[in-house]
Amino acid sequence: MRVAVLGTGIMGQGVVRTLLREGHDVTVWNRTRDKAEPLAGDGATVVGTAREAVDRAEVVVAALFDGEAVLSVLREATDPGTSTGAGTSTDPGTSTDPGTPTDPGPVWVQASTIGAADTARVVDLAAERGVPLVEAMMLGTKKPAETGNLVMLAAGDADLLVRVRPVLDAMGAKTVVAGDDVGQGTALKLATNAWIASITAATAQSIALTRSLGLDPQLFLDAIEGGQADTPYAHVKGASMIAGDYPPQFALDGLRKDVALMREAAAESDTGFDTSLLEALAGLYGTASDRGHGGDDIAAVRTAFTD
Repeated sequence: MRVAVLGTGIMGQGVVRTLLREGHDVTVWNRTRDKAEPLAGDGATVVGTAREAVDRAEVVVAALFDGEAVLSVLREATDPGTSTGAGTSTDPGTSTDPGTPTDPGPVWVQASTIGAADTARVVDLAAERGVPLVEAMMLGTKKPAETGNLVMLAAGDADLLVRVRPVLDAMGAKTVVAGDDVGQGTALKLATNAWIASITAATAQSIALTRSLGLDPQLFLDAIEGGQADTPYAHVKGASMIAGDYPPQFALDGLRKDVALMREAAAESDTGFDTSLLEALAGLYGTASDRGHGGDDIAAVRTAFTD
């Protein structure tokens, strides 16, 4: 399929290479073009505007940092005053009214973790512009993105999800459909990232506590290995924590942003949800970021526990 990927950060780059490897025709755009240029060597077409990328595509994957970025790019790429791709015809030979809706254009896959409120704004803007929209949150980090082993948390119209399924299957090892409404995938992503934030911070706490009590922190990982309390994630992140080396797989400031979105969503809930743990997580990741680790991997939360 002809796929446009908008945003070539850590996740976007991995997704592009995976889609190319799976035989898709991929066009990429990034606000800072220099970050996208290396993908040309892998076979992607790099263009200068989001609109150019969208006009080439059957499916658009938006892998951007936050809600404002998604809204801005959606506006730019579907501006009804320019070219095609916004669900309108601009060829006077096809209609007596150049604004008459024709082909709805590519299906947009909103894959950015932007929270409930901004997702609702994206849904409204897409409806206003006549853009077919689904969401497919990416559960995973750099390596799963590069190897096609993400878990895709999807939601939206069933027929549209069928249209984008070849792209989702290339990006992920499995797809979990959260519901028919765009926003339900976002809700599931916030819940799963709360788990990631919690187990990473808990691993950091135990690593730091083991060392503070005068023991080799590797003993903690040895103790849980193979037991009911074990999780592979503790060993992956724990090894990084013990080494004090945090090459970014999932940037700490990205997860810090997601925790803020969790708190925002919880505050708007009418279920009386207790945010005590989210508040603690926000403090820990905030401390690590303030200590200069915002661009490092989330394992750098380890630095919040000791000076």
